Amino acid sequence: MIGESVSSTERNAGNVVLDVQELQTHLFTKWGVTRAVDGVSFQIREGETLGLVGESGSGKSMTALSLLRLLPEAARIVDGRILLDGDDIVRMRMPDVREMRGRKISMILQDPQTALNPVFTIGNQLTESIAARSGRNGGRRSKQSVRDRAMEVLRMMRVAAPERRLSDFPHQMSGGMKQRVVGGIAIESQPRLLIADEPTTALDVTIQAQYLNLLKEIQRETGVAILFITHDLGVVARMCDRVAVMYAGRIVEQGGIHEIFDNPSHPYTQALLGSIPKMEERVERLTAIEGQPPALFALPQGCRFAVRCPHVHDRCEEAYPAEFTGSGGHTAACWLLEEKWKPTSS
Repeated sequence: MIGESVSSTERNAGNVVLDVQELQTHLFTKWGVTRAVDGVSFQIREGETLGLVGESGSGKSMTALSLLRLLPEAARIVDGRILLDGDDIVRMRMPDVREMRGRKISMILQDPQTALNPVFTIGNQLTESIAARSGRNGGRRSKQSVRDRAMEVLRMMRVAAPERRLSDFPHQMSGGMKQRVVGGIAIESQPRLLIADEPTTALDVTIQAQYLNLLKEIQRETGVAILFITHDLGVVARMCDRVAVMYAGRIVEQGGIHEIFDNPSHPYTQALLGSIPKMEERVERLTAIEGQPPALFALPQGCRFAVRCPHVHDRCEEAYPAEFTGSGGHTAACWLLEEKWKPTSS
């Protein structure tokens, strides 16, 4: 356990932890302005996991970095709001942003090998993080207290023999163990929001399942909201409550896990799900999405999926689709839905 569990009443309240409104993050390069994140909106509630999916280069990781304001030098948030428990991260002073990182919002990176420093022990890196956060909260802990907390975190992350593991260097641990350590560093402070950026990419299937179960168990105990970034729809089905499908800098479809998997309504979402092999079907060749996403510094006027879409018509190329809302809060930006669904109120 990380600490005291959140009561079932508090979890069921479902307060909004993160509210992202029309976020725009652009890269300013010699090739022009790259609209990496171009009007993204979503919410995550207490105890909820939102899966953010899409091809490489769709803007998933840039969205996550924007939430932490850890952007590359050429990038800048040009518009939008990022409300974490009502506080707008976009308009915070940088000292306040730094104080918030790790305490209210944490991130698990996809490669634990590069997230951990190879020349320091696991104990060094874990206790440094714990001590730094304690200092920010206005109090100092003794070395023994910090070490005890580090062992408690490793036990919580199901790392065997934590006393011995504190003396290990990263290369002495397996990929799964390293990912548990990275997760422990992120979760130790009981953040309100945890960003998991493809945390199972480097893990084999068995260890991946164990790690996902562990994250869900920790979420049940603490009520932490999770933004789970991945390209693996199998992981999404196992891990997430809702899904946001991202393409070329925008969210094109969003809804509950059952709505998205049972009734995919945007052609891009349909193509993603259609490319997954099914155990009950024998096919000689998997379905592929033809073509490539558009360059983010030269985006088309209309729908960004139009050149790859089997249902494209003239209107798709003339104007970007409005967003429409179906049952259960299921939304999608596609002209095909204009006569079936209601326009999403702005």
